[in-house]
Amino acid sequence: MKTTVQHNNKGYYLDLSQPLDISMPLRGDQSNPTAWYVGAPKFDPVMTEHFIGDVKKGGDVNFRNIFFNPHGNGTHTECVGHISKETYTINGCLKEFFFLSSLISITPEQINGDHIITLDQIKSGWKNIGGKAIIIRTLPNSREKLSMQYSNTNPAFIDYKAVQFLIDNGIDHLLIDTPSVDKEKDDGTLKAHHTFWEYPNNIQLKRTITELVFIPDIIKDGSYFLNLQIASFENDASPSKPILFEIRH
Repeated sequence: MKTTVQHNNKGYYLDLSQPLDISMPLRGDQSNPTAWYVGAPKFDPVMTEHFIGDVKKGGDVNFRNIFFNPHGNGTHTECVGHISKETYTINGCLKEFFFLSSLISITPEQINGDHIITLDQIKSGWKNIGGKAIIIRTLPNSREKLSMQYSNTNPAFIDYKAVQFLIDNGIDHLLIDTPSVDKEKDDGTLKAHHTFWEYPNNIQLKRTITELVFIPDIIKDGSYFLNLQIASFENDASPSKPILFEIRH
């Protein structure tokens, strides 16, 4: 299925039959990635005196309870409700799902024992295409990210000054392949989160952060259309499935 998208008075040709999935699969075992000190997801069949929720065990259907943490168990999209005293939900805040976006790859700089995506690196990779979303792939890009146990590893993060540059240039949706835009242990300051959502003085409800994406090397840096899919969770975050579409010429 092919289509043309009109954006800012310009036409873009897309092949909707060639989606590029940059989400991590959610698995109910120890191979699933974890962060923020949570365990692996659990996929447990409902078992009662009168019901067996597992076909292999004699049940009519597979009928599982699933226990997981959106922030700690894989690709997720969050709204300002993640850091606010007020209740905001991702289902209530994210109302558009299709955006012109840029994908850039960055090797974080090592500074005082941290791995930081700096303002200069973002400026160096920045191209003003009029998009509302940016996807950041950190290098090296090993497939170990798909099963990484991130807790207590001090993963890479982005400098809040780089976040300010992005929002100053029109970015409303920030996607990254690390567990957080902020440092794992920062005494709760969460400066990049607060900068992005301008909380609490000028709250930006439409902006979203998506963390723990995985962008295979076969997907090259450049411009794409992003379809940001979430489940309709009335929660600060939802597991999500960001899909990229290559722009054809």
